Amino acid sequence: MLQKMFCVIFSCIPLISVAQKEKNNPDADYFTVDERKIIETKWKYTYALHLESNTIIHQAKNAYEYYLFFRYNYTFRQYLNGKFTSGSWGLSDNVLSYSFKQIPRFTIAQINKNVLILEFTQPNSKGTYQYHFVRVSTGEAPFVKPQNELPDVNVEAINPNKKEKKWWVFNPHRKKRKRQKNNIPEKNEPYISIEVIGGGFYGGINPTTRDYIHIKNDGRLIKEYKSLENGLVVTKRNIPRAELEKFAAYIIAHDFFSMERIYDCQTELCLERKKQRPKPIPLRLAVAYKNQRKVITISIFGKDSKNIQYVSYPPALDKIIATIQKMSFRMEPS
Repeated sequence: MLQKMFCVIFSCIPLISVAQKEKNNPDADYFTVDERKIIETKWKYTYALHLESNTIIHQAKNAYEYYLFFRYNYTFRQYLNGKFTSGSWGLSDNVLSYSFKQIPRFTIAQINKNVLILEFTQPNSKGTYQYHFVRVSTGEAPFVKPQNELPDVNVEAINPNKKEKKWWVFNPHRKKRKRQKNNIPEKNEPYISIEVIGGGFYGGINPTTRDYIHIKNDGRLIKEYKSLENGLVVTKRNIPRAELEKFAAYIIAHDFFSMERIYDCQTELCLERKKQRPKPIPLRLAVAYKNQRKVITISIFGKDSKNIQYVSYPPALDKIIATIQKMSFRMEPS
């Protein structure tokens, strides 16, 4: 009964276009939604509301489950009562192109870190319907991530002026880590954070399941490397602040923040290579500088054993990644 009702709500009422709605209601207030609020988010449907009468016309209960996952590569996955389906999504101003039950797009009425409200209006002007979702964590959602796939990405902008609560303040017995005095950034120095994860190919005798490097604002480099046979190995280094700022300047000079967000296959050869073993693992590079943050994903990074580069991307990215890798393998002074 619930599933039949949901079908009526989502599929039997065609969607009015934004232009039509503006014509019917010239005073309608449309706003632009930052797509960073959508990317890599997971949502659970809770209820549907008829806006004019403020009447809940459908609720998700134990017998009804619908989850939605907007992925970084502009595809989405959805789970409806035990069945998974997928498609593509896009965003223009506040119009979300996301096809579900013959409805090709919705208007985003509200979105924040906890709530998503999707809306559409009947062309016969009998009412506006809103579909309410709540944000869920990866553990709460039914989407299982393959072992060799990149973890969720956080693309929200960093506010370097925001004072974060330090969790270690509440643990007086925790030992403080020694730092180089000259490596602690001054208050007027720019915020810098560099992360790289993935790359390479998943396969062989001892396949890599995690390869992650994070260079923090204070120059602390943390490398996490995990393989099936050897488990997790964590190494740490200290990068001098002057060197970190020089490296950040190098990245900016090569127009990193103007590059494309995704570099993917453009040829049939590349698409076929994705299916072959060892399976390529996408590489993700995230750089934050002051109040800017950019995350770039390359579906197949570098060359394989046949010395073929399948994805075209700026050569500067090779140099940036190589420099980060060299920093991570640098020997600490004795």
